[in-house]
Amino acid sequence: MPYASGDAGKGAAIFKRSCALCHTVGAGEPNKVGPNLHGLFGRKTGSVEGFSYTAANVKKGVEWGQDTLFDYLENPKKYIPGTSMNFVGLKKEKDRNDLITYLKQATA
Repeated sequence: MPYASGDAGKGAAIFKRSCALCHTVGAGEPNKVGPNLHGLFGRKTGSVEGFSYTAANVKKGVEWGQDTLFDYLENPKKYIPGTSMNFVGLKKEKDRNDLITYLKQATA
């Protein structure tokens, strides 16, 4: 099932709980354990300047969009074997939709 618009407020809570320890979303904010996500949509995997990615992330060459993120966020290590992202994923479609809806706003 592809992405469907969700609740950005709930997505913000999911981001805070599951992502904010490793990622930032604002323009000019620093990379953390994971890269800054500002400008995420339309960007290729492994392409944030100044962040050290695994070869698997760089080689994947996927352009991030709502549908690719929907698939990736279910199980990042299955989507990009060899990634160092230490996140088990979001199994519930609703949670992925909410998070992506938030990210579309927060990273623009």
